[in-house]
Amino acid sequence: MHEDRLVGARWHTSTRSGANGDCVEVAENLPGIVAVRDSKNQDRNILIFPDATWCAFVAGIKNGDFDQCR
Repeated sequence: MHEDRLVGARWHTSTRSGANGDCVEVAENLPGIVAVRDSKNQDRNILIFPDATWCAFVAGIKNGDFDQCR
């Protein structure tokens, strides 16, 4: 896995996450990357994205690029 790249990761969930535990957690404090994981399976299937890719994804969300109902 990517354990060496995740040393010092500070994970957080969105302020819009509910209390049901069905969330993703994001670590944005790592040099050059953003890591994403399932809050219920924290040691499995951590996704790692380059900073620029994550920023483009977040911008697309804010812009409505992924909305299903247009």
